This record gives sequence, structure tokens and C-alpha cells, in this order.
Amino acid sequence: MEWWPEPTAGDIVWCFYPTPEPKFRPALILGVFDENEPQFEVRVAYGTSQKTDRLFTGEFVIQKEKQQAAYVAAGLSYTTKFNFKRTKVLPFNGDFFIPPPNPRFGNTPKLGLLHPSMMATAQAAHSGV
Repeated sequence: MEWWPEPTAGDIVWCFYPTPEPKFRPALILGVFDENEPQFEVRVAYGTSQKTDRLFTGEFVIQKEKQQAAYVAAGLSYTTKFNFKRTKVLPFNGDFFIPPPNPRFGNTPKLGLLHPSMMATAQAAHSGV
């Protein structure tokens, strides 16, 4: 099993998110736990490109048309919302993370990162949880 190098909170990664519909999707890294270095665990927030026109408490969206710099920095393929009410702690290994279909950062699961312009929006969503 492959273990990836330590990521950073704010990275957006390609993740096999185990629920509610197990499949690969973008996930936002919220925290890194490195007590068992080099076998890291990460807390990730669920990302989806579905129903991005409706936001609920704990959610924020990165929109392709309205937030172009943030969208490009995130490395997303579609407008995507992240949900702080759906988080998981997962081992940062090949069971849950793989390089995305169009890797920009080499052989790592990293898609991109949360752009500084999105920090206040993300913090506001997180405070609603």
C-alpha cells in the first residue's frame, strides 16, 4: 500500500470518499495528523459538483464562472461545493487517495489548493457547523 507525503491543510485532493456514495471526488483537507509519521491521517471535507446552486449550513462553493482564480487554484473540473458537516478522518494512503485523472502536481493526490480569496467564505461555512 502506498502512503503519500504529508499534505497541508487547505490542499484539495482526489479522494475515494467512503460515504454517502462511495466514489472518487474532490475533498478539502482540513487537518493533518502526523503522530504515526510517515503514515499520516487527514480530516477531509466532502466535495460534490451536484446541487451547487443550493447551499446549506456548513457548505461553501467554488464556482467556475464567478470565482475563476479560486477555481483554477483548486484544480477542479466543475463548480464544486464542500460540506463541513460531512467530514472523515482517513489514512492518507492509496486505499483512499490517488493522483487525479489530470495530475498537475506529479504523482500525488493533490488537485490544487484553497485560494486565499476563499478563506473567509470557508471559515463562515465552518463556523455554521
